[in-house]
Amino acid sequence: MPAKNTIKQYAENGYYHLYNRGVEKRMTFLDSQDYAIFLSYLKEYLLPKDGKGLRQKLNDPNTSYKEKANIIKILRLNNFYNEIKLIAYCLMPNHFHFFVKQKDKQSIHKFMQSFSTRYTMYFNKKYKRVGSLFQAVYKAVLVSQEQQFIYLTKYIHKQALASKGETFQGQPSSYPEYLGLRNTKWIQPEEVLSYFSEINPRLSYKSFVENVSDDYEIIKNVTIEE
Repeated sequence: MPAKNTIKQYAENGYYHLYNRGVEKRMTFLDSQDYAIFLSYLKEYLLPKDGKGLRQKLNDPNTSYKEKANIIKILRLNNFYNEIKLIAYCLMPNHFHFFVKQKDKQSIHKFMQSFSTRYTMYFNKKYKRVGSLFQAVYKAVLVSQEQQFIYLTKYIHKQALASKGETFQGQPSSYPEYLGLRNTKWIQPEEVLSYFSEINPRLSYKSFVENVSDDYEIIKNVTIEE
């Protein structure tokens, strides 16, 4: 029988919780550079590509051969700016969580396939290994209820917070964007934050996440870690 949430039902403009971990539960991030590279790839995939500007620089006689080679690489790189909206994420030593909205039915499939392959190539080259880095089939589950939509970000951010005593300085995550401590153009928390107060601390997103009550019963159908 297939593992839970490995058979996926994709919908246009659907919201999804995505999850994958290292093969045999092995570490997928071994140092700070690994986290930084992973996030840099997200940035390149999710921000719009300046094709016109890149081509102008490519045709500039003052551009070096090395710069041109890099520009060609960037131009060939997949881009999902109009296909994937990243709402929240956290990176753990041996797995990651994404909360995304996809435009087309195949957007997530193309994004995850391209992204996972690219990061695996980086990781294998750095650590002189071969083979798959992540489990063969990533997991995805449709978020279909309003309460799930709100509480899923809490669940994701609590994963990161648990690593360092309930502070936003735990594992890499989108929590600083939700607290207004960092502005990252390729992370879009606005829909979730619209449910919370910006002036009343008791009704703030921070209070919601760091409340001792986890309320995970609400999202048990969309939490997919096993």
